[in-house]
Amino acid sequence: MNEPWLLLLLGSLMGVVLAALVVLFARIRQLPAELQQQSEQLRQRQEQLTRDLATFQQGSIRMGEELTALRLQLKRLEDKQLKLETQDPQALPYNQAARLVGMGASIEDLTQSCGLSKAEAELFVKLHGGRRG
Repeated sequence: MNEPWLLLLLGSLMGVVLAALVVLFARIRQLPAELQQQSEQLRQRQEQLTRDLATFQQGSIRMGEELTALRLQLKRLEDKQLKLETQDPQALPYNQAARLVGMGASIEDLTQSCGLSKAEAELFVKLHGGRRG
């Protein structure tokens, strides 16, 4: 062990190992703080997602309630329309004529089926014939 270069090499190697241990120790001391920070960020993100989910659920519930209300209103209007159609016996041929025109009936079909005059049948074809398509 008389060689100075060997002592120098051994000392350098020990210095590098010591420096690596110091760096490793410093890094290990930082890990708990970083883990705590990441944990807090995840907790905040989870809370935000929970709030967003609750908002979406409330919106869906309100939309469902409005849809139900609209269905009820539509049902009432359909019932009212049916009641009005059946109450007025004079309007029955006209309602039937409008339906027939919608199905493609001709002027002759309307005069025969509904008892309309030719002028009335022509008027119905002009009024309701554009709905086809």
